[in-house]
Amino acid sequence: MKTRRSVCTEHSVHWVFARVELGGAMSGLSLVAFNAAPASAIEPELLACCSSDRWVREVLAGRPYPDLAALRGASDAALAKVDWPDIERALTAHPRIGERTDGAGQAGAQHADRQAARESAWSRREQAAAATADTRVRADLLAGNQAYEQWFGHIFLICASGLPAEQVLAALRARLGNDRSTERAVVRDELRKISQLRLTRLVAG
Repeated sequence: MKTRRSVCTEHSVHWVFARVELGGAMSGLSLVAFNAAPASAIEPELLACCSSDRWVREVLAGRPYPDLAALRGASDAALAKVDWPDIERALTAHPRIGERTDGAGQAGAQHADRQAARESAWSRREQAAAATADTRVRADLLAGNQAYEQWFGHIFLICASGLPAEQVLAALRARLGNDRSTERAVVRDELRKISQLRLTRLVAG
């Protein structure tokens, strides 16, 4: 792991931030740096928070933000505008609950690899509490995921940070009883919570 100190001058605005190379991704990015950095530098970091192009454009367009609360509020507002096909595309960046993540993600340009590495690391952290050695629970999660995907046509998404596997499984089973309209609203809210969590980690370290 390498730490690099970067300085950039653009339109007489100076921004300084510590960049920690973790598969090329930024860590410990301050809000001041987030506001002042070129959009091209911030875009892959935002895509790792929420892989929706419209959400990223809206959040970038809202800079500068006076504080984290304003950034989180802008994130919520942007996600509310995202149409369902874009939500579905964002879901493809998330691994199934209980599925091991390895950062293999989307192949292609270097920034996409960096985005995949960031998403993978965050997913592992968020799902850590749901990891279980109980073979029965793992089997039930697998079966539940399959049933959910067959019914709704996309992966089961939940903000799993701090949730044990049994609680995740209970939520999965309960949501299998939702109609599609209700479940889409639940998915959007879970994506909102995950995006907020990741934004907080991005700018607060």
